[in-house]
Amino acid sequence: METNNKNSNRDIDWSRYGLGTETAQRVRANTSGFVDLSSNFDYSIGGHQASGANELFAEEQGDVPWWKSNFFISQPVLFGTWDGVFTSCLINIFGVIVFLRSGWIVAEAGVFNAVLIVLSTVFIALISVLSAVGICERCRIESGGVYFVIAHVLGSRFGGSLGLLYCFGQAVGCALNVLGFGESMAELINLGNSIWAVRLIAAAAVLLLGVINVAGVKWVIKLQFILLLILLLAGLDFMVGSFVHTNIEHGVDGWLSSNLKENMWPNFSADSSWFIVFGVFFPTITGILSGINMSGDLKAPSTNIPNGSLAAISTGTFLYLVFVIFLGSTCRRSFLMTDYMIAAKVSAFSVLLLAGLYVSSMSSCLGAMYGTPRVLQSIALENVIPGIGILGTGRGPNKVPLYAMSVVASVTVAFILMGDINALAPIVTMPFLLTYASIDYAYFALAQTFDIQHQREQRFHKPRILSSSIDSEESDLDRLFPERTRHKTLRGESSSGSPSSPEENTEATSIIMRTHIHSKPKNWYSSLCNRWLSLFGAVLKILIMILVNWAYAVTCIMVVFFVWLYIGTANPAVKPGLAAEFRFLKWIKIILLRCLGRRVYDYEQIIVTPVHPGLHVTSSQLNEDNEDFANRRRYHQSATVHGHMVNIDD
Repeated sequence: METNNKNSNRDIDWSRYGLGTETAQRVRANTSGFVDLSSNFDYSIGGHQASGANELFAEEQGDVPWWKSNFFISQPVLFGTWDGVFTSCLINIFGVIVFLRSGWIVAEAGVFNAVLIVLSTVFIALISVLSAVGICERCRIESGGVYFVIAHVLGSRFGGSLGLLYCFGQAVGCALNVLGFGESMAELINLGNSIWAVRLIAAAAVLLLGVINVAGVKWVIKLQFILLLILLLAGLDFMVGSFVHTNIEHGVDGWLSSNLKENMWPNFSADSSWFIVFGVFFPTITGILSGINMSGDLKAPSTNIPNGSLAAISTGTFLYLVFVIFLGSTCRRSFLMTDYMIAAKVSAFSVLLLAGLYVSSMSSCLGAMYGTPRVLQSIALENVIPGIGILGTGRGPNKVPLYAMSVVASVTVAFILMGDINALAPIVTMPFLLTYASIDYAYFALAQTFDIQHQREQRFHKPRILSSSIDSEESDLDRLFPERTRHKTLRGESSSGSPSSPEENTEATSIIMRTHIHSKPKNWYSSLCNRWLSLFGAVLKILIMILVNWAYAVTCIMVVFFVWLYIGTANPAVKPGLAAEFRFLKWIKIILLRCLGRRVYDYEQIIVTPVHPGLHVTSSQLNEDNEDFANRRRYHQSATVHGHMVNIDD
């Protein structure tokens, strides 16, 4: 049996698998006569790992220490809906604000308005989620997350400028969350009055999470599972505790009291309002697109992202409402206003809820430290912004962005050392609102562009005419307008109008695979993706930015504009995006003209060679005929054209 294996190994044509002579020798030396190359194709299209990968690279990995092979990833790891998208999204939207500020929100706005704030926040985020879902299912998705979605649809200029702003917002948001962790830990060790103790603890936490990210995405996902389990146990502990005990001294009267009626309506303080309370709660939901940021590590991004994101936002909404309603029904307003840790008084085991508080701070920072460097890495790899190409360097099979991770960690630590939670909160909200508004507009522009392309192809849709003279004209038109060939190929017809052959069907399949924008599929969530809802969401987010803090809103918009202008000047040859055919201002102009009763004609520019009357053209051959090829048709011929103008009197 051993001899047969060796013989079969020796007879294998290794060039069929793209292996050179040296690699083939290593395979023969290390595989004991068996190599599973059949699954390499599945791996290349995003399926499971090739089972022969270990054998192929056994010689290189033979000298790797055991601690490095066990704790650092040596092969690509891909994740699915629940272990990848759902976990990342939920731990990023179930943050410290839910634990520390839910009671204050109820005390200021009342239960009714608090529920309204929660639903409004979720609705605004849900529009962006549905817009991102619509983009994912109608065009291809690669690594790069939010940057790739915007750049692929609106162009690299918009993607680069908005991607940098999004990375900045994520880094500052990471500083905000980890500062909350630092304050909690400083209180635990009786150093709460020392601001530098808080900052040093927060900076140490950032460095620890950076090391975990360097170890690889597998360990990030494993740690996220543990953090998510602790968060869910903390939420369950809070719900059970509200029913099983009361704490009159700390304002927890239980469900049988009249607190729900007393806390139903708002009681805003002098320096507070509905929009200010909304601005405090909104950063909770900003991590809902974390699943898109890990698109390069997913098995099937087009299905994993929609299912995981929608499941996470549904679970998060339930938990938000539980904290708001339970606190408003069981606690007195005076204690809700002043005691930020009142949720721990309601819970059955306060230690478990405190653990959830610490975990929520760390998990949000972990998600930011994982996704943000990959967005920055994608911007650098696209070579959109000159001078940052080194940030695209990655380590290992999963291309861990070490340099981009160092930049994000440096920005996070810088804001930790020079800021506090109250100062960082308004800085976090604006970049996310502007980024999410851009995603909403991107889906609207993508859908409008698909309609433009579809209307163009409808010109060539006509009944089949079986006539030789018409077929000749059809061939001439196919040469003039290549779009006709694509349209008929997609319909399964040949150029003559007859059913296409198997070879042409293969070509049709290839063209469909290369189609940039697909029609809306029939998934269970596809009907929720609506272009007009996305346009409304984009306008709504811009208005909210102005109402919350117009100075920060104008600053963010100006920063994006200047970066957009710089990219256009320094790198004018960037990709235009799939929605380049759609012009928003032109669309507005057409709508206004139609409202005024004017007819609008959308002319298509066609270049026609001019023909001058009276111009006689003669051709002369430059080279001599070769007798050996005299009987062949002249496919290529060079000639000079001589002509003279004739004046024609009117």
